[in-house]
Amino acid sequence: MFSILVVDDEPDNFCVIETLLSGEDYQLHYACHGQTALELLDLFQPDVILLDVMMPGIDGIEVCRRIKARPQWKAVPIIMVTALTTKGDLARCLAAGADDFISKPVSRLELNARVRSMLRIHLQYQQLELFNTQLEVMVRQRTAELQTMIFEDALTNLPSRAFLLQKLAEVLASGELSYGVIYLDCDEFKLVNGSFGYAVGNQLLLAISKRLQDYLRPGDVLARMGEDEFCFLVHQITDVHTLEPFIKNILQSFHAPFVIADCEIFMTACLGAALGNNGIYQIPEEPLQDADTAMYKAKLRGKGCYQIFDCQMSLAMLNRLTLENDLHRAITHEEFIVYYQPIVNLQTQKVAGFEALVRWQHPDREMVAPGEFIPCMEETGLIVLVGMVVLRQACQQLYLWQQQGWQDLTISVNLSVRQFSCPTLLADIDRILAETAVNPARLKLEITESAIMENAEVAITLMEQLRLRQIQISIDDFGTGYSSLGYLHRFPVDTLKIDRSFVHQIQAGSRNYQVVNTIITLSKQLELAVVAEGIETKEQLQWLQQLGCEFGQGYLFSKPLPVLEINKIYFSE
Repeated sequence: MFSILVVDDEPDNFCVIETLLSGEDYQLHYACHGQTALELLDLFQPDVILLDVMMPGIDGIEVCRRIKARPQWKAVPIIMVTALTTKGDLARCLAAGADDFISKPVSRLELNARVRSMLRIHLQYQQLELFNTQLEVMVRQRTAELQTMIFEDALTNLPSRAFLLQKLAEVLASGELSYGVIYLDCDEFKLVNGSFGYAVGNQLLLAISKRLQDYLRPGDVLARMGEDEFCFLVHQITDVHTLEPFIKNILQSFHAPFVIADCEIFMTACLGAALGNNGIYQIPEEPLQDADTAMYKAKLRGKGCYQIFDCQMSLAMLNRLTLENDLHRAITHEEFIVYYQPIVNLQTQKVAGFEALVRWQHPDREMVAPGEFIPCMEETGLIVLVGMVVLRQACQQLYLWQQQGWQDLTISVNLSVRQFSCPTLLADIDRILAETAVNPARLKLEITESAIMENAEVAITLMEQLRLRQIQISIDDFGTGYSSLGYLHRFPVDTLKIDRSFVHQIQAGSRNYQVVNTIITLSKQLELAVVAEGIETKEQLQWLQQLGCEFGQGYLFSKPLPVLEINKIYFSE
């Protein structure tokens, strides 16, 4: 039932309106003065107000203005009932907030029509208000959900990276200096996902997060940064001495296994930390980035390590990034060339072959030392591309020497760990052999002992495939890697290369002497050739000759040289 408030100083007019609206489902209320109407609004809760314009005291226009000024009543339709019919009078009514008007004397048809119209408008307004209210509630809920999604990790319910950055921004804005950021990354977590599946991996992440939360102090923050990465924001950290005990406790917490699905899983983690006590940080990303950089440096040292950031690390990372970019450019611009070091028959002192060694002709830095760029190529995988460049150049050069009549020369080319495990290795070698038309029987591929022993059975299969192509195999740096003696008789190899570390300071009775003697004796028993690396003095040469070492290379004979100098020195005849 709709409530209608009639405001008129003449009671007879109320009776007329009551009669005209009879038969409708309305509840009518009467107020004889404007002030009375204002006081009775909360009591009657009208859906429509019929308001007389000409009243003593407060007239209808002022009453209309005051009602519309109240927020809770401004939406209630007001129909002005007036004997005034001029346009000016009507304009004053509308200016005061009236929604409609009806002229006296009032007719049943017009009154019912205008009341129904106002009630319909009021009902639509109420529905719109209800919709807006529901929409506001929905917006607040969605906003809260989005805030949760942004600031809370869905799996662990830990704060997110965005939340941590917000907290770091607050710390920087406050001027606080006694804080630290500790970035944690689990070692080889992908092995868990690969071995047990993502469900177990997620359970392990939950277990790790719960264990890490045990080390939270009041005011500290632990956030999940990525798949297996977490980050602490810790306060009351003034220097390294107050930070290191906290870090060591975190690392020690990983000593105990995590029990997941009735299985014990042992994990380790590396940590990198940045201190805010120097006051150099201006934006929240900076300490986070430095802690991440320190964590990366810790990982280079091995599992379960930590590193505190210092400014030299930023310079080192910049240099590393520059080096990687230069290496990519060097491949495109063909800046890698091959130098050749002679391998000499120690008994006849004649050249038996050459080892191909990569060199980098940098456009600005001239020749870059291999020790500076080869580790970077190993880590980035660029060694696979560059290794094939070296192999192709070496095969092309060997073919030229063979065409010139030097049929007995061999070329030794190193295969890195990355190359040896590359699935396209055999196809790449086949393509280069076909392109260069070189005699594969004079090609030697040098593989380190450690690379072979990473997966001995796979290595044996791969080496057998190389031998089917008539390619010779050398084990490089023999004696420095994992023990391969138990497999050596099974390896389809042709040559053992004695590492330069054993040749250095070789003398009778020394440990190095015994190691070299053992390798030479073993190679003879297995009918393998043996090459000593790093021969620098005549004394070393004499000892090796006495032990019966067949071949050698080193600066005593020649340093690695470009092909033009090699041709001039050794093939000028």
